[in-house]
Amino acid sequence: MLFILTVMLCIVGYFYWRQYRFIRQLTRSLELQLLNQDSFVIDSPSILLKPLANALNNLHQSNYLSSERDKLTGLANRVGFKRRMLSIMPISEGMLVLIDIRQFRFVNDLFGFIFGDKLLKAFAKKITNLNCKAQFIARMNGNEFLLFFHNPLTSEQLLAIKNDLQTLFEIEQQPISIKVQLGVLSLNEHHADVSLMLRRLDLALKKAKTLKQQMAFYDQDDDIAQYRELLIINGLPKGLKQNQLFMVFQPKLDIKSGRCKQVEALIRWQHEGLGLISPSEFIPLAEQTGMIEMLSAWVLDKVIAQQAKWRNLGIYINVALNLSSTDLDNPNLAVDVATKLSQYLVPAESITIEITESALMTSVENTIVILNQLRDIGVKLAIDDFGTGHSSLAYLRYLPVDEVKIDKAFLNEFETSTAAKHIVKTSIELAKNLGFKVTVEGVESKSVLEVLTGFGVDTIQGDYFAKPFTVCEFEHSYPQLNYPISNGS
Repeated sequence: MLFILTVMLCIVGYFYWRQYRFIRQLTRSLELQLLNQDSFVIDSPSILLKPLANALNNLHQSNYLSSERDKLTGLANRVGFKRRMLSIMPISEGMLVLIDIRQFRFVNDLFGFIFGDKLLKAFAKKITNLNCKAQFIARMNGNEFLLFFHNPLTSEQLLAIKNDLQTLFEIEQQPISIKVQLGVLSLNEHHADVSLMLRRLDLALKKAKTLKQQMAFYDQDDDIAQYRELLIINGLPKGLKQNQLFMVFQPKLDIKSGRCKQVEALIRWQHEGLGLISPSEFIPLAEQTGMIEMLSAWVLDKVIAQQAKWRNLGIYINVALNLSSTDLDNPNLAVDVATKLSQYLVPAESITIEITESALMTSVENTIVILNQLRDIGVKLAIDDFGTGHSSLAYLRYLPVDEVKIDKAFLNEFETSTAAKHIVKTSIELAKNLGFKVTVEGVESKSVLEVLTGFGVDTIQGDYFAKPFTVCEFEHSYPQLNYPISNGS
């Protein structure tokens, strides 16, 4: 009996040990899954525990697949695409095509998100049924879809895909047409690891958007361009601290007095590695990356501080500085400007803030509120690049500004085209009839100055009168610039 009891205890102990080992193995597998490791292989030694192991395996497979699948369209998502590509690496043939639905957010804004979701599902269905079949399709994010082809496509085939996707959709009995843009990566020439190929594909699509083209192919120069952008953005905070950025000042000629009564502050950047960088290059990058507020604050401080120094030297002149559309979103803008003026004891009327017409029209009602706040503290206000921002005359008459600046683009063919002269003359008359002073930019000859004077312009700015000066150059030239002259002669 004792022997039989011992054998039974050993058998029971063995089964308990096997189940304990199974539980430990199961726990370990679950821990690995929680740590995002892919393995989940477990075989139960027990018939009773077998259903539990199967259920957990099925649950894992379900989560594993759902994490790689876009819930809205049923297509693979970015994770699923990367896993699929990794499974067939290395790959050196074929083509990747990234498709962007242009201005898709306006669909959501106009019709609502439910409508937008239905359009995305219809688009996904159409992209799946293209005549030119892709081996793999993924929805990468909101309105971008990626196609992988084993064999490269011709430009004609790519255009056919674009045209097929731009055919009319009918969503909730509402006909709607869309436009798409394509970024294309030829793997025969530019294969690499998956992450690098995706970055190159993004660069190709970005190029299509920047150049406003239907599609664009990646080439090696795109990497160089992006590397330059990274150097600029990463170097901006350091550049501000090390005084690589500085202000220059371009004088303006007051036609009536023949004197220089105002200068425009212009930012420059002498980069330690890239040399002189144009503000037309680094300011848009600062806006895109959220650094424009830091840059605008630096400009505001430098300009008002310089005004204080000049006034101490007996140089009493108005200084104009530019603000971006992002600055107009700052509800404390007027307070920030007033604080700087008070800090440096500079009167508000000695500062003019210039805002581009396109920035003014981004959110007119909010813009008018901000402009009124700036006017209340006493600063002058000007519309820069007047005539290029498609402003509504209905709003223009209500904008609390003192001056408009007609863009230099309007002087193209000014001396050879009667139509060009009529456009400039009409713009000047319109602005003055609305009570604004008028400045014309880009004046580079005496003959143009004389015609503009006849049109009744108040101020001109351009290389004919004076190029942008550094602080020292302006202080040296100020007595001559302030000597009364007639029509710039």
